[in-house]
Amino acid sequence: MKPILASLLAGAALLAAPVADARHRDTPEQQLAKLLKGRVAGKPVDCISLVRTGSSQIIDGKAIVYTVGSTLYVNEPRGGAEQLDDNSILVTNTFGSQLCSIDPVRLIDRNSYFQRGFVSLGQFVPYTRVKKSN
Repeated sequence: MKPILASLLAGAALLAAPVADARHRDTPEQQLAKLLKGRVAGKPVDCISLVRTGSSQIIDGKAIVYTVGSTLYVNEPRGGAEQLDDNSILVTNTFGSQLCSIDPVRLIDRNSYFQRGFVSLGQFVPYTRVKKSN
């Protein structure tokens, strides 16, 4: 009887371990604040250069951050932001070498490859590093 009870207790401990070890996940606002730490906002623009854009990052339910050189451009969509998450693939249909606030962005599910929605982009707010004074 004791070996069975010991096995049950060990199994229960293994099941409880992931709950105790669960990591705290930052809110979208906290994620964005960490990403922009040490940077200052510039004047919003309607378009960014696709040729110079290195990558994009989704902040769940909040924003899309585009890296253009050393500048981060934050776009908080006017509509559809609640659909943004790590499982989204962004598909843009542009007419030229720039991504603009009027360009449609479709969201494709990373697992099924089915369209799951779209976002209406807002303006792009540039964030640059604070220049250190001597």
